[in-house]
This record gives sequence, structure tokens and C-alpha cells, in this order.
Amino acid sequence: MSNDERDRLRELLDVVLEGADDGEPRTLAQMAGDAYTSPYHFNRLLSRGAGEPPVAMRRRVMLERSAWQLKHGRTVTDAAWAAGYESVEGFSRAYAKAFGHPPSTAAASHWLPAPNGIHFHPPESLWVDSQEQVLSPLTEQLVMHDIDDTRALLDQVKDLPEEILTGVRLPGHEVLTWDGPEESIIQVLEATVWSKECWVASIEGLSMPVRRGPGPIAELAERHDAVAERWLTVVRDIERRGGWEDRLVDALCEPPESFQMGSVVAHVLTYAAHRRLLARAMFRMAGVEVDHGDPIEWLRARRGEVSSA
Repeated sequence: MSNDERDRLRELLDVVLEGADDGEPRTLAQMAGDAYTSPYHFNRLLSRGAGEPPVAMRRRVMLERSAWQLKHGRTVTDAAWAAGYESVEGFSRAYAKAFGHPPSTAAASHWLPAPNGIHFHPPESLWVDSQEQVLSPLTEQLVMHDIDDTRALLDQVKDLPEEILTGVRLPGHEVLTWDGPEESIIQVLEATVWSKECWVASIEGLSMPVRRGPGPIAELAERHDAVAERWLTVVRDIERRGGWEDRLVDALCEPPESFQMGSVVAHVLTYAAHRRLLARAMFRMAGVEVDHGDPIEWLRARRGEVSSA
């Protein structure tokens, strides 16, 4: 890339982030106008030069700044206004989709995956990580759909009567023998969370977590939010390092076993998908309406697209 092209890209980035300090919302048309070009050409130039559309880049960098601010004592409400959101609810949804947990939970890192390595750098700067690699779109969608869909199920069950949650739907049923019985909705959802807790602990080199049982649904949702962030970080780190062929020697097993990292991620996603569909089957057995958990519908909703009937 020539110096002229680099200078032009830097000018375009300045336009994208203009007004960020004041939480000023910016449309594509406004950005393009300040760059003296049409929205179409502005979008094309940024996407080609930085590998990310301008609106998506601004939204991501602003969320990164919010994560840093929240970690340093700012309230969720203040962070939402500073990021240019019109409501705390809208900010919380966007934040949870990006980080895999609500803004009330501190992020381990305020950086989100970026195809260009461009990130918020405190207090009000940008940092370019020239070595950054991001998840492939397929891996990102599989992992994020699992996290979002599990959270959606936990949200749906929080108002259900106890007898529906704990009622035995499939007597004697086990998904994996070492995980114990999964005869009820609450047992299936708890096993989904527990599986990630175990694998993340093993990958992070921690002791086997103590299994406390399902407990109150609010507590189970908190467990999910906590492990979802750690799981997302683990998978992104494997991708960044190109570590899919690395092997994990799991000392938590008796005797210790060796697992290829790609197979671990595939294992978690496979059984999580099975359990989410199993939970939905139990919902229907109990006469409770539930969606299909379709990743196509999830991605359309995530992108704000209108589903074609």
C-alpha cells in the first residue's frame, strides 16, 4: 500500500470515529458526507482498506470503549449514553451479543475480534494489532449461536413453574453417562452449562469445579454468563494461535487423557446443540411453546434482517 493510500485510509478512520468522545451517533451518510464521498463509495473504500464496514467498525470500537469504561467503574447507563445508544436495553443487547455476557459482568479483555487489528486503546486512542487473527465466520457463528441460544432458553424458563422445570420428562435418560441423568428441563440446561465449566477449567489448568446441581434458575443463568465469556475467549485464542491441532492433557480425568483441541470444541458444540434441542422437546412435552433454535433465524435476527416467510 502506498503512502497516499495509507494517508487516505487514516483519514477515513478519523471520519468513522469522529464524535466518539461525546457518544454522538453517526450514520453512514454522515460519515460519507464528511469524507466527501457517497455512502456507497465510502462503505466500499473502508471495507476494502480495513476489511470491515464503517458502521460495524464504529459500533465495535465504541463497545470496546464501553467494556473498558465499565471495568473502571462507569455505570451501565453512562456507558450506554457514551456509546451513542438511545436506551440501556439496546446497549445491553448489543454488548451481550458482542462479548457473550451482559454489561453487568466485567469483560476479561475489552478487545473484540477485528479483521484489521484496529481496537480502542484507553483513554481515547486506537491501537492496531498487526498480528491479530480472528475466528473464521463459521466458527464464530457456531460458538456465538450456542451461547446466545442457551441464554435465550434460560431466559424463557425463568418464569416457568417449578413443576415444569423439574418434572421428569424422560425417565432414566442420560446424554453422556458421566454427566448423570438428564430427565428434566432444568437438568438438561444445567448439564449444558456444566460441560463448558469442566472443559474451560481443564483448558485453563484449573481444578475441577464443584458441581452444585441446577439450583435457582437465576443462579444457573449467572453461571452460564460467567463461563460463556471464558469459553469464547478460549476458542478465539485457539484460532489466534492456529492451535486446533494442539493437544490438551486433561489431568482432571482419571487416568489423565489427551484430547486434540479441535475435537474438544466440536464435542462441546455437538452436545450443546443436542441438549438445546432436547430441552425444546421437553418444553413441548410440558405444553410450553418454544422456537426451533434455528441458527438461520438467529443470524437474521442478530443482523436485523427480515426473515423471508
